[in-house]
Amino acid sequence: MIDMSSNLTDVVSLDVNNLSAADTALEIKNLDLFYGDKQALFDVSMKIPKKQVTAFIGPSGCGKSTLLRCINRMNDLVDICHIKGDINLHDKNIYDRDVDVATLRRNVGMVFQRPNPFPKSIYENVVYGLRLQGINDKRRLDEAAESSLRGAAIWDEVKDRLHENAFGLSGGQQQRLVIARAIAIEPEILLLDEPTSALDPISTLVIEELITELKKKFTVVIVTHNMQQAARVSDHTAFMYMGKLVEYSDTNTLFTTPAKKQTEDYITGKYG
Repeated sequence: MIDMSSNLTDVVSLDVNNLSAADTALEIKNLDLFYGDKQALFDVSMKIPKKQVTAFIGPSGCGKSTLLRCINRMNDLVDICHIKGDINLHDKNIYDRDVDVATLRRNVGMVFQRPNPFPKSIYENVVYGLRLQGINDKRRLDEAAESSLRGAAIWDEVKDRLHENAFGLSGGQQQRLVIARAIAIEPEILLLDEPTSALDPISTLVIEELITELKKKFTVVIVTHNMQQAARVSDHTAFMYMGKLVEYSDTNTLFTTPAKKQTEDYITGKYG
């Protein structure tokens, strides 16, 4: 077994397989997902704990990003995609017909692999979601912009250039700007889909430190292809393979004493 204990987060006492309702941010129940006739997710059930970092790991094509995108219904944009099962937020299945998807996505923010700032100023990027909600009071927007940029650990770098084009920022700065834009509308849950895969090591470290801070206010779910990153930033880790949830536990347990041989084989590099 590879010794990764020096990188692991502190052991978290919550048992993710038996979370109480008070500790649960989101519950996925018997989730199947299909692209046309091809099944991509198989009977996935898990509870995501509140205000902690949960990582999805597994080889390319295992379904981890597909599962993540289910949580804010991004897969609705794929015409041939359909699902069975439930994803419950506040005891309500987010796939019920009466759920307003726009409201859901305000409550469940998402950051993608590559930074995607809008062709606007730094300031307008951050307040974009608030303007969509009809908020145009300058004082409120100014406060939200500063608070969000501070929350994304980029305020000191951009406070004197708020009205410059966001494309002038470095890749790492753009990704933190996108995170600021996501948290400006104060979601409960923040989804991060391989948020450092396009960044250099220094920018990656900054984002990882930021993730640790974000969980003080938000529930964070991250997809990462980097097992060391999962070990560094997450409280709980789910290992997926070929669309199935193989093992899910606190990060320390999964990386040091996994219950399944398939998990051990993956984290020790026997396949992946």
